[in-house]
Amino acid sequence: MDLPEHWGTTPDERARRTPADDLVAAPSARWTRGATSTADPATLWRWLGQLTVAPYSYDLVDNLGRRSPRTLTPGADDLQVGQRLLMIFVIDSFVAGEHLTIRRRSTRGPVGEFAVTYAVHPDPAGSRLTATVVLDRTGAVVGKALAWGDLVMMRRQLTLLCALAAG
Repeated sequence: MDLPEHWGTTPDERARRTPADDLVAAPSARWTRGATSTADPATLWRWLGQLTVAPYSYDLVDNLGRRSPRTLTPGADDLQVGQRLLMIFVIDSFVAGEHLTIRRRSTRGPVGEFAVTYAVHPDPAGSRLTATVVLDRTGAVVGKALAWGDLVMMRRQLTLLCALAAG
């Protein structure tokens, strides 16, 4: 395994092309993260929709100290292209029950284009939630720092969503 770039994913999941790959013209980094839930894919998808409500990571850091909800918010999974979420992202595309692809609203700064595809897939244990992060314009130092920071935050996000979906 290649930490911090890849965590919790199989070689097939790392090789899978996602809509995020098509949003970044000249990628300088591509990371994959994944977690397994005992929940069925439809339930996990509903929890993925909760990203429109809260980040489900470390709330003190990325949710102004407010706790991400521990129950489903009605209508949170009624997604719309262009909808804002997670403070700096907008929904670029989605296929209900399969994937949610978001991109950074602004391309200013040292990162530039930044896109993430969250995907839900059936798994013998229940379901898998994977995230493919694609970004450009990062130097080696900035890229490594972002990879570690994203790993910590996204690991928490994916494992928490999977646990909440499992009940």
